[in-house]
Order: sequence, then C-alpha cells, then structure tokens
Amino acid sequence: MPASSSDPASARVDSWSWSVRLFKTRSQAAASCRSGHVRVNGTPAKASQPVRMGDEVRIRGGGTERIVVVVRTITKRVGAPIAAECYRDETPPPPPRELLAAVPKRDRGAGRPTKRERREIDRLRNI
Repeated sequence: MPASSSDPASARVDSWSWSVRLFKTRSQAAASCRSGHVRVNGTPAKASQPVRMGDEVRIRGGGTERIVVVVRTITKRVGAPIAAECYRDETPPPPPRELLAAVPKRDRGAGRPTKRERREIDRLRNI
C-alpha cells in the first residue's frame, strides 16, 4: 500500500501503538514504554522513539508478549478495521490449558495455610 500524504514516514511508538488500538489510552502506552515493556527491533523503546514500516514492536503485558510488525504508520486513532490493516500480528498462539501447570487454590475464607500446608506447597513448587 503506497504511503499517502496523511501517512507520515515515521511516528512515535506510543502514539502509533495507541492509534492501532494496542493500548486503551496514549498515557498507558507511554507508561508502558517508560517501564520497559515495549521493545522496537529488540531494544527497549522510549515513548518518543520513531517507528517505521517494517519495524517489529514487542509489547509485554498481562503475562503475555504481543509481537506486531508495522505495516503502515499512523498518528491519529482510527476505527478497528482500519487499525488492523496497519500492523501484522506475529504473536505465537498460547499453549493449551492442559500444558499449563495448575496452580493449587485455597477456598475463599479458608485463612492462611498452616505450617504443614506451607511445607506441602513449597514441596509442590520445588522451593
């Protein structure tokens, strides 16, 4: 898709990630950059770092890492169908739930574990 006059050659990573709806607010995008959860081409990104077509953006959050490749740079927030055309999602699928280790959970209101229960929990976790 050729770049039009409304598509700049580069855009700030916080503005672009907000524009393509990877973050709910621009301040969330900037805070995520400040805390080191956003990487552009493998290096930690400041909020003002420019992204261009072909750059790989990795965003960690919620226990997962999202990998997207910039297809088109935009600075204004657009509708979801148009935003989806501005990046290519290369995030690997999550592992099946059966492969994830089941974390033992206590019944609500059961109180703190006893010393014996704590030792059993530690033994399960291999601590």
